[in-house]
Amino acid sequence: MRADAARKREQVVAAAGDELADLAIAARKGEPVHLSLDRVAVRARVGIATLYRHFPTREALLDAVYRQELTRLCDAAPGMAAGAPADEALLSWMYRYLDFVDSKRAMGADLRLLIASGAVTQAETRARLAAAVAQFLGTGVLRSDVPPDDVVAAMAGAVIAAAPDQQREQTERLLALLIDGLRAR
Repeated sequence: MRADAARKREQVVAAAGDELADLAIAARKGEPVHLSLDRVAVRARVGIATLYRHFPTREALLDAVYRQELTRLCDAAPGMAAGAPADEALLSWMYRYLDFVDSKRAMGADLRLLIASGAVTQAETRARLAAAVAQFLGTGVLRSDVPPDDVVAAMAGAVIAAAPDQQREQTERLLALLIDGLRAR
């Protein structure tokens, strides 16, 4: 791919991610949300034909956004783990995970289609998240006897268990409780 084409592709993915983040805020307020590819093209400062040349379907664009955001989330773990005490760093990383989850809510039915098609698998996502969580565990600050996959399951459980009218606030409290349970005694 030519450099200018790759740059435009990245512009579209970034614009779609920003649009989904805005839609997630609207969804939290109870407003109806729908990702408009026309709005993504305008936000990316490309024509709609350029968007479709790189992403022939909405699902292809959402798949690229999902993978890019998951990669950013997981790639942040080593630096965060090295930059602060493990308990503080993991909690900060978990808040980034919540941002990731919030933006996926705006994908709604489109994300379910990606999962149903096999383009996005829970197993792959969980494995990548577990590898990121492993960066924080066993540091002396946090327990070493807890499998990273258990932490990922607890994070997902906190998101699912939180009451819809206080989703973010309650989930943050549940994650803080999880960190307390992970501290080495």
